[in-house]
Amino acid sequence: MRYLTDRKRASGMGAANSGVHHFWMMKVTSVALLILIPLFVFTFGHMLGEDHATVTAYFARPFPAIVAGLTILIGFKHFNDGAQTMIEDYVHGTAQKITLMLVTCLSYGAAAVGLFAIAKLAL
Repeated sequence: MRYLTDRKRASGMGAANSGVHHFWMMKVTSVALLILIPLFVFTFGHMLGEDHATVTAYFARPFPAIVAGLTILIGFKHFNDGAQTMIEDYVHGTAQKITLMLVTCLSYGAAAVGLFAIAKLAL
């Protein structure tokens, strides 16, 4: 029979020094998206159905391009953090590591494609 204190039993089973940071990043990106999504909808919404020249001229202005770029960046960062939390909760072992790498590559790749599209329109 082993006599261990509660602290000794729980040692090494915590958030590995990254839980608080991950929690705050999720909260910060949530608040940022709370502001950016309506801005994105209002800036992008009235461009739906317009021709290519009008959309290109509109996104050549800095405000719509910056709002779209920030929405893409912060949205995919929030997606990556949320997916990471789900994967850490429900997938274990080697499959967890592989899935985390795939989701991270997917989110950063999609963000890069979105930023490239905005840059192509803006320039």
